Amino acid sequence: MVTLKPSIKGIIVGAGYGTRFLPASKTIPKELLPLVDRPSIDLLVDEFRAAGIEEVVLISSRRKKALEDYFDREIELEDVLRAAGKTSELEAIAPPPLKVTAVRQQAMRGTGHAILQARPFVGDSAVVVAYPDDLFLGDSFSKTLIEAYEATGHSVLGVVLAGPEIARLSSIAYEGEQPPFRVTRIVEKPAPGTEPSNLASIGRYLFTPELFELLEEGWQRHLAEGQKGEYYHIWAINALAERGRLVATFPKGKRLDVGVPETYIEAFVEYALHDPRWRQKMMDVVSDIYQREL
Repeated sequence: MVTLKPSIKGIIVGAGYGTRFLPASKTIPKELLPLVDRPSIDLLVDEFRAAGIEEVVLISSRRKKALEDYFDREIELEDVLRAAGKTSELEAIAPPPLKVTAVRQQAMRGTGHAILQARPFVGDSAVVVAYPDDLFLGDSFSKTLIEAYEATGHSVLGVVLAGPEIARLSSIAYEGEQPPFRVTRIVEKPAPGTEPSNLASIGRYLFTPELFELLEEGWQRHLAEGQKGEYYHIWAINALAERGRLVATFPKGKRLDVGVPETYIEAFVEYALHDPRWRQKMMDVVSDIYQREL
């Protein structure tokens, strides 16, 4: 009898408040902020599809109903566009061809707690966990993570070379000269000068089912100790590293950081320059501004 290997699923962590983008994010989830004419999360959907991921758990919250609606049909608008013969617009609003289950994190209790909400829905599958703050142009980073997992059998961190911004990310200690590197430790938001390397973990991970066991263990300890703050997944990741079951690899495409307004501006420009429809217009705009500033 042949035993089929569970397909790899996706998790999108999108329950947060997005306070850095207030007042815009008061009513619009920051994951739907546009890159010209596309909601930013659309790039993540393309990444998942290119990696062969078909089932996704969306970690949402009460304030993120619009984000859940993005994965649904807009029947009234479809009827209007169909009656007007606007075929291309009709195609543009079609829901992504993914099976999406929305799970609400009812209290903002940290990333570790958020990921645990997906456990009943992913079963024994390995999962790609994606934070929509990080997007990629070019090759699917999820596909790259899956390839590293298939080569090693271990959980995989997505990493990039970082400069001063590493202080708001997580730095890894690692072994090896070529990816996938063996990760020995991860340090969250290291103080300047204390980071173990200039490789920073970013918002893409592939986790084996072992992570959920560790997350649950850490969560129960969190509760038993009477801790009321947020519960993060760093402890569980470091437990994987201590067991020798964690590696890291680079994206092949260009990273767009849409997590804060300063880098969102850069991402908007980069995306416009990347898309042939908008490239010349963006070049003209930048050139015109530059000329006026001289």
